[in-house]
Amino acid sequence: MAFKAENNSGNSRKYNIIEINAAMSHIENKKVMDALAQCAAECNHCATACLDEKDIMMLTRCIRLDIDCAEICSLAGGFVARGSESYKRVLKLCAEICEACAKECDTHTHMEHCSRCARACRDCADSCKNAA
Repeated sequence: MAFKAENNSGNSRKYNIIEINAAMSHIENKKVMDALAQCAAECNHCATACLDEKDIMMLTRCIRLDIDCAEICSLAGGFVARGSESYKRVLKLCAEICEACAKECDTHTHMEHCSRCARACRDCADSCKNAA
C-alpha cells in the first residue's frame, strides 16, 4: 500500500504504509488471546504447585519453563492486543517456548497440574502458530 504526498516546494514523494495487524480478524485475535491467557494461568499454577511437591529438585527445569512460558504468554498477549507490528515474531517465539514447556510437563504427567499445563501449552502453541 502506498500514497503520494507533496511538500510545500511541489516535490512529490512516495511513502509506503505498513498495514499493522489488518489481516487478523477479531475472532482470530480473541482466540489467540484467550489461549495465551489460559496458558499463562496454567503455567503460573503449575510452577507454584511444583514448589509444593516433595522432590523439588527433579522439577527445577519444569518450574523454570513454567515461569518463562507464563511470561512470554503475557508479553505476547500485549503485542497481539496492541496490534504490534512485531506480534508475529513474538508469537513464533511464544510457540517454541510453549512447546518446550509442554514437553517438560509431559515428563511429569503423574501430577495433575503438569498434565493440565502441558495441554494448555500445546493448545497455546497451536494458536500462536495459526495466528503468526
